[in-house]
Amino acid sequence: MTPVIPPGSATRSAPATPSRPAHRLPFWVNQRLGLLVLVVGLGALFGVVEPTFLDARLVLFPLVRDVSTLTVVALAQMVVLSVGQMNLAVGRMAAFGALFAGLGYDRLGLPLPLGLLLCLCAGAAIGALTGWIITRTGVSSFVVTLAMDFALLGLVSLLYSALTENAAFTTKPSGLAELRSYSLADICVGPVCGSPVIPQLAQFTVLALLGLGFLYGATRIGRELLLTGANPAAAELSGIPTGRRVILAHTLSGLLAALAGFMAAVSTGTFRASIGDDFMLPSFLGSVLGGTLLTGGVVSVVGALLGTALVGVIRKGLDLLGVGLESLNIYLGCVLLLALSADRVRTVVSHRKVVRST
Repeated sequence: MTPVIPPGSATRSAPATPSRPAHRLPFWVNQRLGLLVLVVGLGALFGVVEPTFLDARLVLFPLVRDVSTLTVVALAQMVVLSVGQMNLAVGRMAAFGALFAGLGYDRLGLPLPLGLLLCLCAGAAIGALTGWIITRTGVSSFVVTLAMDFALLGLVSLLYSALTENAAFTTKPSGLAELRSYSLADICVGPVCGSPVIPQLAQFTVLALLGLGFLYGATRIGRELLLTGANPAAAELSGIPTGRRVILAHTLSGLLAALAGFMAAVSTGTFRASIGDDFMLPSFLGSVLGGTLLTGGVVSVVGALLGTALVGVIRKGLDLLGVGLESLNIYLGCVLLLALSADRVRTVVSHRKVVRST
C-alpha cells in the first residue's frame, strides 16, 4: 500500500497547453519495498549467522507476537501524526485500558470478549478527553499528552495499589491462555493448517490494519483527517470540522493504544501497571520508518507494519548474537539512521531523474 496523501492544491493546465505525461518514480524508490527487503535480508542474515533465529516456536513465534503488538502501538501514533499532532501518552493509555480489562476479569467475572470491549471503551474515552482538551485550549498536543502521560502514570499506579495486592490482576478468563500460546497451526480446515509462526493474537493487528487502511484510503473522514494534518487553515476554510477531526484522531489513538495494552497483557499473562512503559519509542519508530510524516498529511498503514517488523528483527537478531542492551541500542540506532538516510538518498536521486526527463 502506498502512502495515503490528500489531494493537492495543484491547478489544471489551460486547455490550450498540452499536458506533460506523468512520470512515475522508479520501483526501487518505494519505501515499503525498501523496508521489506531490509526485513527479509536481515532475517536471512541472522538466520545464517545464528541458526536459532529461524526456530519457529522459540524465536519466530514470540517475535511475530511482539511485532503484532508494537504494530498496533505504531498505528496508535500514526493516527495522531496524520493530523499533525503526537501522543506522548500512548503507553499510559495502553496501561489505562488494560487496567479496565483486568478489573473486569478479576472483579466482574467478564468473559474474554467483554473485557476486551471494556478495555477499548476506556482507551477511546481517555483519547477523546485528550483531543477535547487540545481543541478547547489550543495548547500543543506535545504539552497536553505529556501532562496526560504523567497524570495516567499516577492514576494507574494508585488504582492498582488500591484494587490489588501485588499490583497486578492475575485472574485469567477462559480463552486467554489459548490466545497467548496458540498459533495458526492450531486452526485447520480439513488437513490444511496455518503457520506455527503466526500467533492467533495477530488477528487483532490484521483487523486494525484493514480498518485504518479502509479509513484513510476509501472514506471521506480519512481524507479530512489527512487534509487537517496537511494544512489546518485550508481545511478549516474548506468546511472541514478540524476540531472534531482532531478529537477523532486522538480517540482512535486511545482505542488502538488500549488494544495494544490488552495484547501486551495477554502476551505476559497478567494485567499490571507497567504495561506500556516501553511503547513510546516504538510508536514513533514504526510509524515514521514506515513513511508517516511527523508534520501530518501523509500516512502509510502497511509501512507502519514493515517499520515495526524491521525494528523487531534487529532487536531479536542482535539479542541472539549476545549483544548487550547498551550496545544493542547503539547498533539499532545506527541501522535505523542508515535506513532513513538510504530512503532519503533514493528519493532525492529519483526526483532528480524525473526533473531531468521533463
